[in-house]
Amino acid sequence: MSYEYNQLKKYMDQSRKTIVVTGAGISYLYGMRRLKQSVGIGNARRIFSSAYVRKNPEKFYRTMKNAFLDATFIKGPSTVHRQLAQLERLGKIHGIVTQNLDCLHTIAGSQNVIEFQGSFRDNICIDCRTRNFDYQVWNQGHMPRCEKCGAPLMPVSFYTESAIHDSIAQENMNKAIHLIAEADLVIVIGTTGFRSQEYLSRMKPETNLVQINPSETPLDRIATLNIRADAAEVLDTLLS
Repeated sequence: MSYEYNQLKKYMDQSRKTIVVTGAGISYLYGMRRLKQSVGIGNARRIFSSAYVRKNPEKFYRTMKNAFLDATFIKGPSTVHRQLAQLERLGKIHGIVTQNLDCLHTIAGSQNVIEFQGSFRDNICIDCRTRNFDYQVWNQGHMPRCEKCGAPLMPVSFYTESAIHDSIAQENMNKAIHLIAEADLVIVIGTTGFRSQEYLSRMKPETNLVQINPSETPLDRIATLNIRADAAEVLDTLLS
C-alpha cells in the first residue's frame, strides 16, 4: 500500500488545486441512516413536498431526526470529516463537493463546501419562499418555522418537489462543476459515483482522479489511482 500512499502524496504536492468529492459512505458507515431505510425510497418525493410538510410538520421533523439529525447533532462529524477540514486549513485541499445532506463537513470546520443535492443548511419556507441558511434551526427539538410568516421550513434537497428544487439545484451543480473544472487533482471518498457524470465529465483531461474506497465501484475504470483502504487511515497518513 506504500506505493499508493506515496503516489497520492506526489499528486497532492504537484497539485495547485485539489478538490475532494464525498458521498454517503463517510456518513452512513458512521451511523447516518439512509433515507430509504427510514421512509422507503418510493416515499421520499412524497415526504419532501410542501403539501406533506404543511399537513404533517412534526411528523416530517421526526422522520428527519431519525434519518439524519440525531447523527448530525448528537454524534457529530466523523474522523474523516475532521481530517478533511484539517487538510483544508493546511492548504492541501481547496474545496469539497458532496452529495450528502447532513452538514457534517461544515460542522467539522470545512469552509468551501458545495452540497450539490442540497442540505439542512439550505432551507426554504413552504409559503413565502424565504431562504434560511442556518443548519442550527434543525437543532431545536421541533420543526423549524419561518421568521417572516411562521410557516414550516423544509430543506432543499434532491427529493424536493421540482417547483422549489430545480433552480436551486442547478445553482449548486454549477458551483460543483466550476470547482471540478479547475482542479488538478480530484479525490473521491465514500461514493459509488451517484450523479458523478454531471460533474466529473468536466474535469480537465490531465487531471488525476484518485478514489479511496475499500470496495470496487463504477469509478474504478476512470480513476488514475484506486486505493483500497479505509479513508481515515489514508488521510491520517497524509496528515502525519
